[in-house]
Amino acid sequence: MRARTLSAAGLTITRTSPTSVCSQCLRDDLHLSQSFIQSRKYRPGRRHDASPFGAAATAAQAIFKGLPKAPPGVSVDPLRIVGKELKFLSNNIRQLLGSGHPALDKVAKYYTRSEGKHMRPLLVLLMSQATAVDPRKDLTRTPNTKPVDISLSPLSILEDANPDTDPVVPKPVEVQNGFIGDDNILPNQRRLAEITELIHTASLLHDDVIDNAETRRGSASANIEFGNKMAVLAGDFLLGRASVALARLLDPQVIELMATVINNLVQGEFMQLKNTAKDEAKPVYTNNTVEYYLQKTYLKTASLISKSCRSAAVLGCSAPEVVEAAYSYGRNLGLAFQLVDDMLDYTITAAELGKPAGADLELGLATAPLLFAWKSNPELGPMVGRKFSREGDIQRARELVYHSNGVEQTRALAQDYADKAVAAISDFPDSDAKAGLIEMAEKTMKRRK
Repeated sequence: MRARTLSAAGLTITRTSPTSVCSQCLRDDLHLSQSFIQSRKYRPGRRHDASPFGAAATAAQAIFKGLPKAPPGVSVDPLRIVGKELKFLSNNIRQLLGSGHPALDKVAKYYTRSEGKHMRPLLVLLMSQATAVDPRKDLTRTPNTKPVDISLSPLSILEDANPDTDPVVPKPVEVQNGFIGDDNILPNQRRLAEITELIHTASLLHDDVIDNAETRRGSASANIEFGNKMAVLAGDFLLGRASVALARLLDPQVIELMATVINNLVQGEFMQLKNTAKDEAKPVYTNNTVEYYLQKTYLKTASLISKSCRSAAVLGCSAPEVVEAAYSYGRNLGLAFQLVDDMLDYTITAAELGKPAGADLELGLATAPLLFAWKSNPELGPMVGRKFSREGDIQRARELVYHSNGVEQTRALAQDYADKAVAAISDFPDSDAKAGLIEMAEKTMKRRK
């Protein structure tokens, strides 16, 4: 057993466990001094408004603030290009979820009625484009351009009829519904983007049941609208359809990557049942406190983003170093995204967030802002141990966070991960898609929902 020391936000984290849930989660050293955290401010880099995919994510207010207008000086709104991709993706996801059972069909498609952020599929599309123009390729592989809707077994055996698709004459995914996709995105990469959103949506259905959520995307959550049982079954159905679509990509490495994402989501949820590794009644802040949180965050959030980015590069037959860069980008961006999400729970209203604000403490969860506040406020320990269940715990915990620099430390750590995401793809050739990926990292730090 070898100890490893990391520094983060004035912390000293010593790793001694040989059996951490995800050894990759904390692979990168975190070098953020206390003075750096207090002085650091987010500074957006050069804009890339003139690029199609770059401006898509540049103005990725489409993700965070709704569709923006075309940037000044651009003759064609670059969002129209991505808008077509995402509109096609949304329509195709609904088709993938078709069921002959009316109730199941309705519940399964419930969260597709209102447009979500679509951050994960957009990242897959951007990464597919960015790696397509990179000349570094794995010459032992050949891109698969075959249609992705062809059944591998007789339909009579599968017993999985989908009334929303035509099983007799499957159409290439890039020309369905009259849509002609971008040449730099392979059919299987576009389907990967859809699979990524299916897995994410399934996790939302399950999470809302676990958390007793009442709203999602401004409407009643599925568990409130249809009941817990139907919401859970709908989530299972989405995972089933995602698995079928994944198998039809005919790439064992990608199947393995994305299948382990589902395992990771469950493992992360189990980790979240405890605020600390030992789950003591009166825990004391230790060097492992933030490490445990980051491991959980990787499993619940960053795993899907990082492995889908990696899968996009694999499907494009990129060289090993490009595949690793794609994974590193997704891993770091995923961690930054969740850190910002945890920060927003303390800084904005429910109306802005689109879901209940302040819900983490209500659920008994100790996230990054509180964990950083805990280091200088031992009073938080017993509250963390009893999951803020005693009357007055939630209000007192919020006060201690607000009077500490927990939010600022969380923001600085998120910025560090966002910077690492950008650095990971620095060797990619300049392209619209690379500019878009950089903008996505910047927009992650600015997002309000």
